[in-house]
Amino acid sequence: MRALKFRSLLFVPADSQKKFDKARDLGADGLILDLEDSVAPGNKAAARDGLGARIDAANTPRDWAFWVRVNAFDTGLTEADLAAVVRPGLDGIMLPKASGGADVARLGVLLDRLEGAAGMEAGTVKILPIVTETPAGLFNLASYAPAHPRLAALTWGAEDLAAVVGATANKGDDGQWTNPYQLARSLCLMAAANAEVPAVDTLYADFRDPEGLEADCRVARRDGFVGRLAIHPAQVEVVNRAFQPTEAELDLARRIVAAFEENPELGTVGIDGKMVDIPHLKQARRMLASVEGA
Repeated sequence: MRALKFRSLLFVPADSQKKFDKARDLGADGLILDLEDSVAPGNKAAARDGLGARIDAANTPRDWAFWVRVNAFDTGLTEADLAAVVRPGLDGIMLPKASGGADVARLGVLLDRLEGAAGMEAGTVKILPIVTETPAGLFNLASYAPAHPRLAALTWGAEDLAAVVGATANKGDDGQWTNPYQLARSLCLMAAANAEVPAVDTLYADFRDPEGLEADCRVARRDGFVGRLAIHPAQVEVVNRAFQPTEAELDLARRIVAAFEENPELGTVGIDGKMVDIPHLKQARRMLASVEGA
């Protein structure tokens, strides 16, 4: 199975071969071929049918993961989407409008059957749910723990949630999330930590503002997110740079891990004249996993 990284995940409309061809060479950690919001209702069947051949063609050594965002369960389209794309070469499914851990388990059962039919190793296809697009999703965030074996990470979204609650905007005049969406973002981060999986920040809509994107990404990394969704090719390089740990940070993380491995009986060790303990070890391992893949 491919080691998954979540520094940058770029949405690509599933009905555009041209955009897919361009996206493959941008350096994103993952491409999310989108069958949901990026595809008009009348084009969904054709987009779905074309994805199988694209996955087959991409089933070669590559340094990015192939994700597909299927349509939500309440559309009645999810199972047809899955039947078209679960095949060797697919790394993961993004599940929109997830209402809780039960939706991940439901999707897992479908994947079990489809992987078997496709001759794939059980558990190959991972799941990345968008966990804050409905009010029910917010109330059920604790249900992602303990994590389903297929659960790869959690991410959040604000646009659908704003529509459901009837908000006229989800950001203030200063460009920052208003209180309901700051809450959703924070709860996603805590839910991911509770389930012991990475948290991926939501998209930054203004693709013409690289400076604002980079500043926002650095805040997200500071807070604990390991990467970000991207909506435009121009965002990938900026996101990668902002979420990439420095060599000094990686060196320190490796030395912390090595020190505890050499002294497994200790709960505290000395590094560079400072005492580090188990929380520092967990953070070091998390940082290394974000670079080396989970």
